[in-house]
Amino acid sequence: MKILFLVLVLLSLSFYFVIYTSLGTNPSGERLTKIEQSIQYNLDKKQFQNAQEIPLATGRHWTSIFYAYFFNDGNRAPKEKLPENPPKLSELDIKSHEVRFIWFGHSTILLEINRKRILIDPVFSDYASPIPGIIKRFQPPVFKIDEVEDIDIVLISHDHYDHLDFKTIEKLRERDIQYLVPLGVGAHLEYWGIKKEKITELDWWEDTTLLGLKFTCAPAQHFSGRGMSNRNTTLWASWAIKGQKQNVFFSGDSGYSEHYKTIGDRMGPFDLAFLENGAYSIDWKFVHQLPEEGVQASIDLNAKSMIPIHWGMFDLALHSWHEPIERVTIEAKKHGVDIIAPKLGQLISTSTKYKQEDWWSELFIQNADTLE
Repeated sequence: MKILFLVLVLLSLSFYFVIYTSLGTNPSGERLTKIEQSIQYNLDKKQFQNAQEIPLATGRHWTSIFYAYFFNDGNRAPKEKLPENPPKLSELDIKSHEVRFIWFGHSTILLEINRKRILIDPVFSDYASPIPGIIKRFQPPVFKIDEVEDIDIVLISHDHYDHLDFKTIEKLRERDIQYLVPLGVGAHLEYWGIKKEKITELDWWEDTTLLGLKFTCAPAQHFSGRGMSNRNTTLWASWAIKGQKQNVFFSGDSGYSEHYKTIGDRMGPFDLAFLENGAYSIDWKFVHQLPEEGVQASIDLNAKSMIPIHWGMFDLALHSWHEPIERVTIEAKKHGVDIIAPKLGQLISTSTKYKQEDWWSELFIQNADTLE
């Protein structure tokens, strides 16, 4: 009996340690001093804030949303495996001068530009949560993180669990990789064992050049936090990535606002714009834009092509899994916006004409009534 008790205690401590470690830590010391100098930081509230004051929730009471999430299925997860079209790993042996990318689902992107490989918001764990069993991914990644080699830079938009994954960072820890993050997010990385000299933290409109690429940390309209008591202690951001000839935009998470037009005017046009298109609701539209707003964002940015992200891998809202891509493609056709929506793992190159295949329509699920 004592042995069983000891085993349970050790398992409980191990479980607690894993969860506690994955929470990360709050900025302090020199990092906090720099944060306090940011125009985005409210010294009285000790928090970052958006350019304009917005409510996180705008509609139903949280109890109504909670009930709908847990007791109404709404076809929020696919009933069968989503189609995949990964390249052979040998196709990734040589990095491309052209812009090419792989979408792993949700917001995880492997981007190549000027023969540099950037892994954006990498989440390769089974769950986008510190607690196993909550927010399980629809299906395993097309490649394990150990199979994704020669990564030069990891780029993070903000510290939410579906964008900054402790277990993935832990797998990358011993590699020679540069990390580029918004203000404060470096505290989590250092806490998890990433060397300080490998981390670059930027405020909105600050830029840096890494390995011949210019990165600009740009505004977004969102929030941050990994625990109950650290809301908005780190910054959230979008990113502009400029190569010798190519220009790419990554939205991170954001509600729609005039910041897209400002970014487009200052740094556009963009060859590709990876734009949030999922986990939305009219109940929280100021922090997660609707699909139609994503199309307008692409227009504001003066982007040649829009790639919808933040959908197709996690159940984080009340709409069906396929509603985001259906709505965004309908809206894009109305406005003549070019959409690139590849299958999971598909290698897309800007040097090759892409023919859009509406692969999700083949998986159309009956009784697809959704909740707004």
